Amino acid sequence: MISFWHESTEDISVSRDELSTNIDVDIAIVGAGYSGLWSAYYLKLLRPNARIVIIEANQVGFGASGRNGGWCSGFLPVTLNELSHEHGRQAAINMYRESFQTIDEIQQVLDLEKIDCDFHRGGTINGATNQVQVQRVINEVEEMRTFGFGEDDLRLLSANESREKITIDGLLASSYTPHCAVIHPAKLAYGLAAAVERLGVKIYENSKVSEISARTVTLQNATVNAEIIIRATEGFTSQIKKHRRTLAPLYSYMVITEPLTTSQRKEIGWQNRETYHDSRNMIIYVQITKDGRIAFGGRGAPYHFASRVKPKYDSHSVIHQRIINSMHQVFPITKQLEVTHCWGGPLGVPRNWHPSVNYDAVTGLASLGGYVGDGVASANLAARTLAHLINNDHHPLTSLAWANHPSRKWEVEPLRYLGVNGLLKLSAGMDKHESLNGSPDRLRSKVLDLFLK
Repeated sequence: MISFWHESTEDISVSRDELSTNIDVDIAIVGAGYSGLWSAYYLKLLRPNARIVIIEANQVGFGASGRNGGWCSGFLPVTLNELSHEHGRQAAINMYRESFQTIDEIQQVLDLEKIDCDFHRGGTINGATNQVQVQRVINEVEEMRTFGFGEDDLRLLSANESREKITIDGLLASSYTPHCAVIHPAKLAYGLAAAVERLGVKIYENSKVSEISARTVTLQNATVNAEIIIRATEGFTSQIKKHRRTLAPLYSYMVITEPLTTSQRKEIGWQNRETYHDSRNMIIYVQITKDGRIAFGGRGAPYHFASRVKPKYDSHSVIHQRIINSMHQVFPITKQLEVTHCWGGPLGVPRNWHPSVNYDAVTGLASLGGYVGDGVASANLAARTLAHLINNDHHPLTSLAWANHPSRKWEVEPLRYLGVNGLLKLSAGMDKHESLNGSPDRLRSKVLDLFLK
């Protein structure tokens, strides 16, 4: 099922050659999403004469890069406390400061390369609609303060401030951060592809990679020999031989409405295109597009046995209806709007929920990803980190917490199937308990913490 982002950019999409003959290059990148495109961009800046190719199984931006919620957010799937526990306090602070500054970096590149992707930096509102969520919002702000981040990074909103920004039904409390922009995902992918091609990078499409090994990329009808090979396959990593258990493909789904009328837009507010989510356990993510459509996404889809990824999984009528119901609950005005598109796709989840950037100079093998749905901005920072790791220039980014950070493989089946789907049911159960009882679900929370360790 095609995403709204892809359908609305059919007039600017470009078809590219398939790789059908053996080639020798300096750097081969597998995957033409944000991770692969940004990696090519920064490596070409550091090594202008390098022969770099990107090999894509489908088309540029086919995966999460063309289907996501359009959040260019500086926040990470691992919290400051989690990073501090594993890497130390200063490493956690450094990781978040660089991640926040990545929004500026992306905006600068968009201006430099003249990429129009509807970028608008309106920030993010995190809402709470029950008392447990209220405490989570407060705790997140307090955690930021503990690590030295101030009001300019994340702050609580008064009721009046919140109403001035957006009208949310049943909102009890909220926080705001400026470290997020909205984008049109497919426009960003296409713009980056054009930028790297101007720099001399060759992109091959409809060229499925079956195996990656030291210095060699294997396709059905071709072989690529390269000194350095970068795996940038995220939610489709399990489709590559020997990588079935590297990242679990978890599906996320979205719907989008027709544009709001002028009077509807006035009623709901939302003039600065802030992104919105709330503090439930089962994540939702919302933006309003440049032309006034509400794009509403959510997770909670079942994991498919043996990490299978299939086109038929991109649509799920039950989950799409659940997302529509959530949208109606958060924004009652959307009951008046037609839902014009429903779609979905897999995102990549490492066993420790911790994104990573890896490079082995001996084998020439590199990888980046595991963003757990926070990859729009993270892919840029990860690509810059990887480019400097490969360049061996001792850049400060190479000392970030995710550089060469290992994650153990996911369990073998059926343990993986039982564990991941059990985790999803736990999260849904916690939300239901909190909504009905107004108190934390401590038992499920402890089980969840044990699973994620």
